[in-house]
Amino acid sequence: MSKPVKELVRKDLIARLQGVSSLAIVGFTGVDAVSNNRLRAKLMAKDIRITVVKNSIARQAFKEMGLEPAVGLLEGPCAVAYGADSVVTIVRELLEIKRDTPNLKVKGALLEGRAFGEAQIADLSKFPTRGEAIGRVVACVLSPGSKIAACLIGPGAKLASIIKTVEDKAKEAQQAQEAQQAQEAQQAQEAQQAQEAQQAAPPGGEAPAAA
Repeated sequence: MSKPVKELVRKDLIARLQGVSSLAIVGFTGVDAVSNNRLRAKLMAKDIRITVVKNSIARQAFKEMGLEPAVGLLEGPCAVAYGADSVVTIVRELLEIKRDTPNLKVKGALLEGRAFGEAQIADLSKFPTRGEAIGRVVACVLSPGSKIAACLIGPGAKLASIIKTVEDKAKEAQQAQEAQQAQEAQQAQEAQQAQEAQQAAPPGGEAPAAA
């Protein structure tokens, strides 16, 4: 490969990896063309892209892009896997594919400046993805908040219950008092009517004779 062609390939690789800070190094040696196309399609569906690289050119590009810790992972025929929401997602997908494609080799990965060798890939796959990490943080933030809310709402609910009970008892007492007053008023009225009837009766208690 001539020097001008190498330079074009290097620039193309840099353009492809623009903005990438995490990636995986994959080996396809022994993987047949059909399996290769199938796994590429499966990875593309997960927004994971694969680029076969020439190691010498990739090393130069990695150094230029601040991906130098991944240089040591470039041994033998290699391809670079990048994209998705996290390199953890990429590694998980590659390991899943490897179950049906034993010749696929996950040689290593770079996660935010830290290189993981082939022996560490299984451990890396157990790391939380970006989405999972955010979810855990949100859960941690909301958990104390929910406890505080429960502490605030709990006494408030109890106080409201007590106030309601007091209001109900006061209402019952008021109704009982009004009923008693009405009964007393009725009794007083009946007593007055009886007194007036007694005063209106003639002496001797006999009614006047009809004319």
